Amino acid sequence: MTRQTSKARWLPLIVFGLLAALLLAGVILSRQGNREALPSPLIGKPAPAFELPVLHEAGRLVSSQELLGEPYLLNVWGSWCPECRVEHPVLTRFAETKRIRVIGYNLKDEHADALRWLEQFGNPYWLVLTDYTGENAIDWGIYGAPETFLVDAAGVIRWKHVGPVSEQVIADELVPLLDEVDG
Repeated sequence: MTRQTSKARWLPLIVFGLLAALLLAGVILSRQGNREALPSPLIGKPAPAFELPVLHEAGRLVSSQELLGEPYLLNVWGSWCPECRVEHPVLTRFAETKRIRVIGYNLKDEHADALRWLEQFGNPYWLVLTDYTGENAIDWGIYGAPETFLVDAAGVIRWKHVGPVSEQVIADELVPLLDEVDG
C-alpha cells in the first residue's frame, strides 16, 4: 500500500469530523434567544424622512416632521399578514392605555383590503399611514410585517421589534423604554 492511498483512506473521516463540528456549532448557536431579530442600524439615529398618504383621508399626506414633539410607536402591518392577526388584540389593548400614540404603517396593501381588515378587527391606531409600493419601507429597514418601532419625541428611533408584539414584549422591552423616553 502506498503512502498516498493510506492518506486517501482518512479523507472521508476528516470530512465527517469537520461536518460534525459545524453541526455542533449550529446547535450551540441556535440556543441563543431572539436569534431571528436583526439588529437595526437605525437605533439611536433619526427616523427616515417620509411623506405618506393617510388611509382614512383621501388626498391627505403626513410627513415625519408632523409627528415630532411626542413619541410614537410605529406598527407595520398588512391585511395579507397572518402574524398581524396574532399581535392585533395585544396591540389594541396596549393602544387603549393611551400611553403613547400608536401609528399604523400599512405596507403593500390594497386600499380596500386595509380598510376592510381594520373594520373587521378594529382600529387601534391614532393614525394609519400607507406605503402602497413599499419604497419608504426600505429606508426604515423594514423587510416584512409585523415590525414595530419606538420613535422618541425628537424623531430618533429607540427600539425595533421584528415579529408580533406580545404582552411579554410590551412588559419586558417596550414599557421600560417608554419610561426612559417619558422621563
